[in-house]
Amino acid sequence: MAKIVYQIICGKGEHIPQFDEQLRLISAVNRQEAWRKAQEIGQQEQYAFHNQKQELVEWRFINVPELHTLDELKDGMEIYSRVEEPDNAGSYIALLQMKAAQLQSQKLFELNV
Repeated sequence: MAKIVYQIICGKGEHIPQFDEQLRLISAVNRQEAWRKAQEIGQQEQYAFHNQKQELVEWRFINVPELHTLDELKDGMEIYSRVEEPDNAGSYIALLQMKAAQLQSQKLFELNV
């Protein structure tokens, strides 16, 4: 598992610094190959687009600062944990419930097709 980090830059970058830290599963025979593959993914998946204000928004690859070997995959194994501090707990919970319902309805739809 590799952590791939991108810096998110909007316009001239005159905003609070933002970074997107992604944990990615990498299939490799050793750590060197995993690191190389993670580097390639990071570089290949950089992208940019123009937002509604016509400002350039970039996901700029920074690096692969962490690499962890997973000896086995088990149900319920924790891969990532982050503490959220939303302004409104009720809205946050409602959003999570809505996303879960959408996921459930997609799965049910797939089973019925």
